[in-house]
Amino acid sequence: MDLDVFVTTHRIEWDRLDQLLHRGRSLTGEEADELVALYQRTAAHLSLIQSSAPDPLLTARLTQLVARARSTVTGTRRASWRDAARFLTAGFPAAVYRSRHWWIPTAVLSTLLAAVIGWWIGTHPEVQASIAAPEDLRALTRPGGEYETYYSSHPAASFAAQVWTNNAQAAAMCLVLGAFLCIPVIWILFVNVLNLAVGIGLMSSAGRLDTFLGLVLPHGLLELTAVFVAAGTGLRLGWTVIDPGPHSRRSALAQQGRAAIGMAIGLALVLFVSGVIEGFVTPSGLPTWARITIGVLAELAFLAYVYVLGGGAARAGDTGDLAPEERSADLPAAA
Repeated sequence: MDLDVFVTTHRIEWDRLDQLLHRGRSLTGEEADELVALYQRTAAHLSLIQSSAPDPLLTARLTQLVARARSTVTGTRRASWRDAARFLTAGFPAAVYRSRHWWIPTAVLSTLLAAVIGWWIGTHPEVQASIAAPEDLRALTRPGGEYETYYSSHPAASFAAQVWTNNAQAAAMCLVLGAFLCIPVIWILFVNVLNLAVGIGLMSSAGRLDTFLGLVLPHGLLELTAVFVAAGTGLRLGWTVIDPGPHSRRSALAQQGRAAIGMAIGLALVLFVSGVIEGFVTPSGLPTWARITIGVLAELAFLAYVYVLGGGAARAGDTGDLAPEERSADLPAAA
């Protein structure tokens, strides 16, 4: 493409679009229609220049022009309570549902890995000795030891807030760092699995695995599910970098990234619930069966939320992404 000829041919249209944009709200109906048509043509011109004859100065000018035109054409809107309700009842659960083929295998493989590593630690005294000295291990696993007092060593409210903050940060890191070819997500997930496996192994070697599970399951079911969802979504985001599918890598990554940001907000709310359970239910004087029942009910409620609300929203076409009018339109690709 001859860039000079192209610019000469279309400069009048770009100048006219700029002139209309400066007019603001004083446009007539005919001029408003003209502005929309010029906006669409200029967006196509920008895409063609970017793909065929990239020129930094011209690209910058047209990018700014298209952005201003889009803002004028689509207008701006403020978030409302209706947006929040839509996000909680459709957007977030739909995003979790649509990513289930990533986070369910992640959950299964991570659980199996934790069980295998836990068995290996619990059945090999030499491995336990490499973790800590015998007296330190006894301090961890004995009745009233550190594994048990950990959940009641701080005031419930501050402990729940601390747990929520730490878990929300881990989930957000999984979501954000997934774009780095999945590697950071795998590492964060492995660290979490290893911590769980060490507890399983050490407490089982002391004959107190039932006590450990009674402490972990009330909050751990929902908490680990949220971490697995975050990790699975992060892995999906990383795979989008490798294989964007039928879309351009930029467009596919933008779509998955927007959904991931929304999921970070939703998972923070889920982890808040698990943090409340960990702060107030896990260390409570309730019988073990009652504490575990609360944890199971919370987990089942979340799964029903994802599969009933999220499944219905996903089948209706909701992807968890922003609504079309709220996101930048994909510029047409040059043939």
